Amino acid sequence: MSEIIDTERFAIRAILLTPEREVLLLRILPDDNIEPFWIAPGGGQESGETFEETLRRELREELGLTEFAVGPVVWRREHTFRWAGRRIRQQEQYHIVHVPRFQPVMTDETEAKSLDRFQWWPAADLAQTRERLTPLSLATIVEQYMANGAPREPLALEVLVD
Repeated sequence: MSEIIDTERFAIRAILLTPEREVLLLRILPDDNIEPFWIAPGGGQESGETFEETLRRELREELGLTEFAVGPVVWRREHTFRWAGRRIRQQEQYHIVHVPRFQPVMTDETEAKSLDRFQWWPAADLAQTRERLTPLSLATIVEQYMANGAPREPLALEVLVD
């Protein structure tokens, strides 16, 4: 029996990486009795937007970040999950964005309702945490990028169904 998907969308996310090898994540408190989790900033593409326009809008709304260069794609996934009573299938693309450390400011009122806090994580700590990270392979993605740079081969698509 196939599941009913209420929403299909494309999302762009940024793995913000400082010269000190820190990664900025947002801790989300879902309202569906799901345990909190950490995500990279970014979000859904609106009609007519390019991936870069989406990322620029999302980072401005979620972090107050306006000055940055969009780096390479380092991860792709299809994630099917439940959010706010809807079943969503989301295609995601993760870009590296090199930034100096800054104080993020959330300006999106809707997203602010589920935001618990921001945290700069030392990249080395991502693999050690017992906290729930998404994507689950975030530590490996960051480690591989820091060791080898951007992927040279086409990226496989990780498929995750919650």
